[in-house]
Amino acid sequence: MRYRKVGKSGLKMSEISLGSWLTYGGSVENEMAKKCMATALDHGINFIDSAEIYAGGKAEEVIAQFLRDETVSRRNLVISSKVFWPTSEDITDWGNSRKNIMNAIEGTLERLNLDYIDIYFLHRYDYTTPVKETVMTMDDIIKAGKVRYWGTSVWTAAQLERVNAVAKEFNAHKPIVEQPLYNMLSRYIELEIMSVAKTHGMGLTVWSPLAQGLLTGKYNDGIPKGSRGETSQLMKPQLTEENLTKIRKIGEIASSLEITTGQLALAWILRRPEVSAALVGATKPEHVIENVAASDVTLSKDSLEEIESILNNTPEWPPTYTPNIYYEDKMR
Repeated sequence: MRYRKVGKSGLKMSEISLGSWLTYGGSVENEMAKKCMATALDHGINFIDSAEIYAGGKAEEVIAQFLRDETVSRRNLVISSKVFWPTSEDITDWGNSRKNIMNAIEGTLERLNLDYIDIYFLHRYDYTTPVKETVMTMDDIIKAGKVRYWGTSVWTAAQLERVNAVAKEFNAHKPIVEQPLYNMLSRYIELEIMSVAKTHGMGLTVWSPLAQGLLTGKYNDGIPKGSRGETSQLMKPQLTEENLTKIRKIGEIASSLEITTGQLALAWILRRPEVSAALVGATKPEHVIENVAASDVTLSKDSLEEIESILNNTPEWPPTYTPNIYYEDKMR
């Protein structure tokens, strides 16, 4: 396993790391989830990512069970969580207000059974709360020792510019990391996010690097019964013959390099020095082992050019990326 610094901070994490969205506390049975996490640590992964909204808080609870049951050195792990999305029908239980962040971090620490977490992400931008209020609250919870660093998730370039400017103005802790969507089929962060994050010393921990499994090649011959492709509304728009044709060709390159399609897709992401880690999901320990092997893959210039000719996709804003108008409407 190779490790990378998170932006210009001193924090270091495994370039292949473990996410818990759509898996732990939900679709993956708890004992299997703990086996996946144990395998991840055994193979050098030191970063486990979660959020209070994942499985209604159960993902955090499963991570807590793992940390309690296994002989794990907490000081050697990077544990993160996120705040923003509604956790109840109450108008105060969402967003990036001081009240919600202060309440949410206490709930996260209780579910994780930890005194602190390493990174606390703002899961989306909050149009209804002043940026200064949010920045100063994040600064306060860091000073209180409940959080070591903070970051953002799925923020626009303009929003990243704004939050860094406010943090600088008030001499507050700045965000060290952005967590965006990034994979071979969704490259919008190459437009502005990468350069803006680099300018402000922020690393990138990217989610869905395998496009929810599409880039493993498992859908090349159809949609397996019970798979995400059959049930996920986020994934269905990507299940096009155009994308599958590209993935089949990518698979041919992978075969010539004696690696899997998924390993090639992860190595392609790690070609960018702006990326601190690719967050992978795993429902079985074997998935962890296969994904970790991508850390040893270095793609040649010729391979990268061949991949680019196949993808032939200009980075563009994804259709699912929209402002949180729903929450603005609730305030009217």
